[in-house]
Amino acid sequence: MALLRGVWGVLSALGKSGADLCAGCGSRLRSPFSFAYVPRWYSSNLTGYPKKPMTSYVRFSKEQLPLFKAQNPDAKNSELIKKIAELWRELPDSEKKIYEDAYRADWQAYKEEINRIQEQLTPSQVVSLEKEIMQKRLKKKALIKKRELTMLGKPKRPRSAYNIFIAERFQEAKDGTSQVKLKTVNENWKNLSSSQKQVYIQLAKDDKIRYYNEMKSWEEQMVEVGRDDLIRRKMKHPAKKDTEEY
Repeated sequence: MALLRGVWGVLSALGKSGADLCAGCGSRLRSPFSFAYVPRWYSSNLTGYPKKPMTSYVRFSKEQLPLFKAQNPDAKNSELIKKIAELWRELPDSEKKIYEDAYRADWQAYKEEINRIQEQLTPSQVVSLEKEIMQKRLKKKALIKKRELTMLGKPKRPRSAYNIFIAERFQEAKDGTSQVKLKTVNENWKNLSSSQKQVYIQLAKDDKIRYYNEMKSWEEQMVEVGRDDLIRRKMKHPAKKDTEEY
């Protein structure tokens, strides 16, 4: 609880949620579709698609990192990046302008190349590229949301009887006590007797109760810190009768 409040305190101090902090990642992909704002990862349907130019700060960091690394070989990259950020903040405007001018020139060349490619695309390629970019945008947003929920300590979903069984088998393999393959595990599960499966079915029921209790507590914490948007409309109670899942 203290850790959760600490994390939320940092986000609250910034005035944004974890998702808000990363929302800008896909802000350039608004409708109507604009080829001038194609993200750095380019379509798998097109070859030779240009990457976005580095910003002035990224270009500066890329130049400085090897120098800092040579001077501090035992330092972590995260520590060096902090030092580089401090150096950038202290850099005179006249020196920053060199990097900013380089970025503007690269950006102009990038847009011209995008326009050239756009003129060569067929209508079907336009539709295909737009669809792919939107899919990647949604995937990226989902990943950002998942990371935020993990950071906020959302409980893991309950496992089925089969998932508990397969996790147990692979843990044994990881410990070196046996070697298993997914196909073999599937066969082993099918060959279990009803009494043997009942052990895992009971474990799954216990895990559902664990999930219900943890989610109830977590949602109360989310209400307390003002994240009502993460609360489900209705908290489902654990089912009285559970059937085994495959």
